[in-house]
Amino acid sequence: MPTISVDKAELYRRLEREYSTHEFDELCFDFGIELDEDTTKEVEEARAKGLPTSAPQLKIEIPANRYDLLCLEGLARSLRIFLQKEQPPKYTRSEPENMQQVIVEPSTSPLRPYFASAVLRLSRPMNQLEYESFIDLQDKLHQNLCRQRKFVAIGTHDLDTIKGPFRYMCKDPKEIKFAPLNKDQEYTAEELMTVYETDRHLAKYLNIIRDAPAYPIIYDSNDQVLSMPPIINSQHSKIIAGKTKNIFIDTTATDKTKLDIVINMITTMFAEYTDIPFTIEAVKITMPDGSSHLSPPLAPRTTNASSSYINAATGLTHSREEICTLLTRMSLTAEPSKDDADAIEVQVPPTRPDILHECDIMEDAAIAYGFNNLPQSMPTTNTVAKAFPVNRLGDLIRKECAQAGWIEALPLILCSHDENFKFLNRPDPGNYAVALANPKSLEYQVVRTSLLPGMLKTIRENKALPLPLKIFECSDVTIQDLKQERQAKNYRRLCAVYMDKKSGFETTHGLLDRIMQILGVPFLERKESDKAYGYYIASSEDPTYLPGRAANVYYRSKPNLKATEPTPSTSTSEGPLSTIASTLKSALPSSGNDENKPWSRDVIIGSLGILHPSVLNNFELTRPCSSLEIDVEPLL
Repeated sequence: MPTISVDKAELYRRLEREYSTHEFDELCFDFGIELDEDTTKEVEEARAKGLPTSAPQLKIEIPANRYDLLCLEGLARSLRIFLQKEQPPKYTRSEPENMQQVIVEPSTSPLRPYFASAVLRLSRPMNQLEYESFIDLQDKLHQNLCRQRKFVAIGTHDLDTIKGPFRYMCKDPKEIKFAPLNKDQEYTAEELMTVYETDRHLAKYLNIIRDAPAYPIIYDSNDQVLSMPPIINSQHSKIIAGKTKNIFIDTTATDKTKLDIVINMITTMFAEYTDIPFTIEAVKITMPDGSSHLSPPLAPRTTNASSSYINAATGLTHSREEICTLLTRMSLTAEPSKDDADAIEVQVPPTRPDILHECDIMEDAAIAYGFNNLPQSMPTTNTVAKAFPVNRLGDLIRKECAQAGWIEALPLILCSHDENFKFLNRPDPGNYAVALANPKSLEYQVVRTSLLPGMLKTIRENKALPLPLKIFECSDVTIQDLKQERQAKNYRRLCAVYMDKKSGFETTHGLLDRIMQILGVPFLERKESDKAYGYYIASSEDPTYLPGRAANVYYRSKPNLKATEPTPSTSTSEGPLSTIASTLKSALPSSGNDENKPWSRDVIIGSLGILHPSVLNNFELTRPCSSLEIDVEPLL
């Protein structure tokens, strides 16, 4: 959670009361935040020793999604509303006749296509404390919501030093020249990349645009540079505490949702200082396609909540009117619905983007009522907790593998598509792996459908250790299943990999036999009756393994007492491992060997063998390896 530091005296002045540390700590707890530190004692000790120091500060931990509490103004306002010292303000947008305008050119589309803006007409210039709070809020937003300015970058300017309409474009860095913030000398944008390489604060942002053929830039009507987002503003339009009265705000982004949150947050937090409190002057944004809209988007969002749901979740018996009063204390405007006897109409202000669902409204009602005041009662039923059978089975298998001398590995559940299929010489059956819509890198594209890639990557990173290496993992894989509500299903697997100077197939096979022995699953001979129960292995053609050095593991469930009822989850050979096995088989030429066909009620639960050299090469391994991977859920 982010931590903010606020001036203690100023916050207490706004709350119209002096609090002891304990009292303020209790207030923070009731409101859902946490007092981390009160520096009053340290400041007094420093002053007694004649050391220079600042005013006492309160360091407060804020929930990560409460961006409206990241500055003194927003925190004090929310606490005053919570303490019922004032009502939630209504944020309005003024639309003057000579409205400022920003023209977004098509050249920005490949890099940072979104733009938002606003004007704050202050009743007086900000003092030093208010100015520092204004700058600190921008830094806090840049660090968390804006993800180090990658998604959104904020620029603020003295409107009296520039003249609209403004132009937002991308331009050759050699053609951009201006004096950056806190510097009098002019540099080209290309030179600024070198100037700020050693800057502790700005160096980390350079790579966002450094390799782009053109850099984002904002000009006014006199070709004066306002800023080069997301790096630096211009010295010409610098805001000066005690002098600047009219502030022009620009925000550029790669994410429209985050852009709207940021521009709303910057403007609403400091709208109390405007000529007409909580009134923000709109700016007209003209997009490359010719369309235009007004910014910022301050309109509240209307949603409904059920009073019966709120009461059931909190254990209360409040009327709709009482719940509305609770929600008002959390800066939400609410009133009973006229169309539904159970519904509450809630107006979510632009300062509360964290309200996404009815459960968020319920949580706010519980906070306003007081967590410690909620009814406490024992559940109406008595239960005894116990582990899920599949988890107990997994724990048993892990214990036995460890006692057999194998080391457990815990790789990531995400991997690249190539690692999951191509690197194992396996085709993608299609609609099989769960793919991420927006992977952060090529390493994390899909949720694994096999434990084997993670095992091989673990060995790759530990191949300098003494041989032999014997590692295992008993965990879940995820496979698409359109019949499920979430269209995917987890399967518990066991995977083990052995690496030595020799392949050690017998060692891996021995681990399989040991696991089956512990679970009481007998080994079957081919000539045994079709009614027998147990497991057996049969040779297979699997490109993951060396030809002639691979086998499928077959499991035959116990016969049913009623012949008309199939054995649950094991009566078919169309399990997840059977699906991939059949896909591999269709991709290989038929051997015509009927000896390897499964018997009735038999299901493929896994495979084992000596890994193919191409598979080892894909994972940068040079020693021979054998592996085992089985689905353990049918063994329950």
